[in-house]
Amino acid sequence: MFSPSRARWSRHAGLRPHPQLTRRHHPDFDRMATQGWKALEAEGQLPATAWRKERQWALDMGLPGAESITDRDIPTFARGELPHFAGINTFMKAPYIENVRDVGKYDAAVIGIPFDSGTTYRPGTRFGPQGIRRISALYTPYNYELGVDLREQMTLCDVGDVFTIPANLEKSFDQITRGVAHVFSSGALPIMLGGDHSIGFPCVRGIAQCTDKKIGIIHFDRHIDIQEKDLDERMHTTPWFWATNLPNVPAVNLVQLGIGGWQVPREGVQVARARSTNVLTIADIEKFGIEKSAEIALDLAWKDADAVYISFDVDSIDCGFVPGTGWPEPGGFLPREAPYDTSDITALMGVRVVVEVLGALAAHGKLGSHRSIINKPVTY
Repeated sequence: MFSPSRARWSRHAGLRPHPQLTRRHHPDFDRMATQGWKALEAEGQLPATAWRKERQWALDMGLPGAESITDRDIPTFARGELPHFAGINTFMKAPYIENVRDVGKYDAAVIGIPFDSGTTYRPGTRFGPQGIRRISALYTPYNYELGVDLREQMTLCDVGDVFTIPANLEKSFDQITRGVAHVFSSGALPIMLGGDHSIGFPCVRGIAQCTDKKIGIIHFDRHIDIQEKDLDERMHTTPWFWATNLPNVPAVNLVQLGIGGWQVPREGVQVARARSTNVLTIADIEKFGIEKSAEIALDLAWKDADAVYISFDVDSIDCGFVPGTGWPEPGGFLPREAPYDTSDITALMGVRVVVEVLGALAAHGKLGSHRSIINKPVTY
């Protein structure tokens, strides 16, 4: 900050003194204590073994580059992460597992669920997994603030898409449950990319049938999604009614964050009240703050539970930031707090949610912790 001198200025030309400026600084600032500097140091502690291995693999699989190429790590055919604009669209360029029986060799597995027959307004989310995979090529596996490199700290694969049946909810639900149960039973952490929110029920069912342990749910959404039926079917407004009917998924461990606005059916509200679920509106979250709200959600979801399932509906983000959502509702989360979309903004937000969760699991050493509850694995 600068302040002018108290010297009186003369009105005569050439006699006015040069202003004396005083610089006010922040003597207590410690750059070594900033997140920015700590992130710089954290990067130095990360290995680069997997990155070197991938570059060698790219050369072996894609042929060494032309003689005119100075960087001898560049192959003739694009393989692996680089360049971001090229390559086959798996999630973040992860290996595609053609034989799904090999999925257990990985820490986590991405499952596409291209299904939108459960939507009651704007369809198109059947193209969600494709859109998310395509724009995920923009990301690297390294996050500066977290000090995490997913390539070095975990193994991730893409098993492709569940074969859903357009216009048949129940057959699609059976397919989804079977696919999720297979991946979960293998020990890999299933990461599902939808798809409208009706898939929440068959996804939870696929996990719940592999264990007799209790499962809590944290659900980010602007809509309560817990009525029994909608248009006489189990549509995208109903998944948590049916999920909390499962014997090891208690409704009291369902925590719903961001609910509100003019699109919350009273039928769902009545069920939530009758089953004693937990609902925090955006106003509640603003009142408590993000960190306190997260603590509340985790405490409620984990109370007497052995695992917690996270469901993130992209419409929980304010619709100004996610124009591709099927049920836009203003007033949701800001992107910092948490596709019909030619710019891929909505799909990019979906990618960010997934990698933030994976990054947090890697940073806190929680990858693989779900395996302890798998005591009824399925085999097909």
